[in-house]
Amino acid sequence: MSSSDDDSQQRFALGFLFALIALVVATVVGVVVFKRGIAHAPTAPKAGVVQAVEAAAPGVAVVEEASVVVEGGVVKFYFAVGKADLATGAKQALADVIKGVLQGKKAVVSGFHDATGDLAVNQELAKQRAFAVRDALLSLGITEEGIELKKPEQTLADGSDAEARRVEVTLAP
Repeated sequence: MSSSDDDSQQRFALGFLFALIALVVATVVGVVVFKRGIAHAPTAPKAGVVQAVEAAAPGVAVVEEASVVVEGGVVKFYFAVGKADLATGAKQALADVIKGVLQGKKAVVSGFHDATGDLAVNQELAKQRAFAVRDALLSLGITEEGIELKKPEQTLADGSDAEARRVEVTLAP
């Protein structure tokens, strides 16, 4: 065997070793990036949650979820950006409110909105959202006398703007 064959084999072995090292490093970096991406990725919608996609800017899509939550007797409807559509499960969440109204209480529907964008547009959207909740109550047999609408309020939420885009339903004597 000549020295050029030995040099060729050494180059091949070194090239193979460097390629193997590069593959291992790329795999480790890929796994770390993937795991960090999974940790920060949006979760899949849960039962009773409707997903909406709203274009925030040309070519950019923001995924928001409409949802409904009952906390301490308060029914909270959260809305997707620029939407007034109720989440699936809205009627089931209003069951206790309906019972209270049938017992002589009043359903108080309060609209809220975030502080981003045009104030007049946000107030109108908050009003439309409150009307959507009112319409759901009406469709479930509650009369207009059993519902009180409160003027939309701006909320500077401690959490996110998504938390501020809501309608709350409470019972009042």
